[in-house]
Amino acid sequence: MTTSPGDVKEAGGGDGGVALASARGRWVLTSAVLASGMAMLDGTVVNVALPTLGRDLDASISALQWVINAYMLTLSALLLLGGALGDRIGRRRTLVIGVVWFALASALCGLAQDAGTLIAARALQGVGGALLTPGSLALVRSSFRPRDQAKAVGAWSGLGGVAGAVGPFLGGWLIDGPGWRWIFLINVPLAALVLFAVRHVPESRGESVAGQRFDVPGAVLAALFLAGVSFALIGASGDSSFVAGLLPGLAGLAAGAVFLLVEHRRRHPMLPLELFRSGLFSAANVMTLCLYAAIGGILFMLPVQLQTTLGYDALQAGTATLPITVLMLLLSAPAGDLARRIGPRLPLCAGPLVAAAGVLLMLRIGPGASYAADVLPAVVVLGLGMSVFVAPLTATVLASVDAGRAGLASGVNNTAARIAQLLVVAALPLAVGLTGTAYTDPDALDSAFGKAAWGCAGLFVLAGIAAFAFIRPRPAEWHGEEGNTPHCTANMAVTSPPLEPGACGRAEAARARRGRRAG
Repeated sequence: MTTSPGDVKEAGGGDGGVALASARGRWVLTSAVLASGMAMLDGTVVNVALPTLGRDLDASISALQWVINAYMLTLSALLLLGGALGDRIGRRRTLVIGVVWFALASALCGLAQDAGTLIAARALQGVGGALLTPGSLALVRSSFRPRDQAKAVGAWSGLGGVAGAVGPFLGGWLIDGPGWRWIFLINVPLAALVLFAVRHVPESRGESVAGQRFDVPGAVLAALFLAGVSFALIGASGDSSFVAGLLPGLAGLAAGAVFLLVEHRRRHPMLPLELFRSGLFSAANVMTLCLYAAIGGILFMLPVQLQTTLGYDALQAGTATLPITVLMLLLSAPAGDLARRIGPRLPLCAGPLVAAAGVLLMLRIGPGASYAADVLPAVVVLGLGMSVFVAPLTATVLASVDAGRAGLASGVNNTAARIAQLLVVAALPLAVGLTGTAYTDPDALDSAFGKAAWGCAGLFVLAGIAAFAFIRPRPAEWHGEEGNTPHCTANMAVTSPPLEPGACGRAEAARARRGRRAG
């Protein structure tokens, strides 16, 4: 990390970083929390706003799918490139660029007068998200001196979890009060606060990437692949003809094939394919695809079901899923510690099955259902299942590669999670027969929601079976043995929902305590 003499002096010593208790340390933490909070807030409220967006903009289900996927598309394609850019030109500078970009795109979203403009602005917003999302925790990890990093990461994770919990309340209130445009416009003052705070943050870069080139062809081909497949799936559930949807789909598949060829031949690829030589890494990422497709699918459909079929307003729909966030904040760290002691196989088998049971309980959420008897038990069981598997899944991914590649492995896993969510939002309405404006019809939506619940439960069960088949009880690659806790890296707590809220800080703190005892 590069710091000025003043930075080192303020850190309270010459150990190469800023002290958490210093004024500059508090500015670093504030900047990182506010920046990640912007992206997290956006991820928690847009799904809740879909019915209102559909009414105000006279949008079909395919347009609403693109409101979600335009953002996920650019974010997924550029996430790894955004992390590499921070290592190259400076993590503070990249964060500033990302925050400004995100804020300007958010303002465009808030001012959009039709669905097409909103979709285009959401795609631009995803570019900003790809810059600020990996940079937030990376800034924390690179700015603080080693002895304070555990506390800093724990504080970042905990405060980020609070932001995730506040999101449904704030988003629902904004949608029902000032209007849906403010779920985007609120990012503008938040960005101003980040820019004010980040002035006090030291710059840092990655010294190991000085001679590497950006994998621009890889990023472009990945975007073309995701765009083509998404266009084909969403078009098939809308008004596009078969040929109009088939051609983009074939083009996307071709781009995907070329992407694999290019990544295999490049010296410094965006996606090093040799990572997948590890059977544990491959199995964990297959599980990630299944699990986050299931999560993305059910959380895409549930707010619409609550508002259209049960008559909830946006605030009620947003807060209905709050138990999931609360349970993950409370239980993810203990679940990660349990997996460290007994191995990841049991949590990765049991967690998805519990989550599947929660989704099947959602079959009771229909006309006349009550929150206490029908909605609450379902979201509580789903939250319990997610709390059991999320932290062990992250730690398994990181334990499957060398420590020096943990950051890259985490980035790949986060990208896999986002791609899963992107593809399920594109495919699910088609699979359950929800086309055109049928989402505004309570009977049609209720029928489609039931089919979606069965499909998402099936994905959870498939992930549990994959864990039983491919995750060994105590794999050799698992670094959760006594005395060695899996590494926490940038990107671990920035998905929707977070990959490991709270547990990251605990793991870092445990490793720091062992280091002090050994010293």
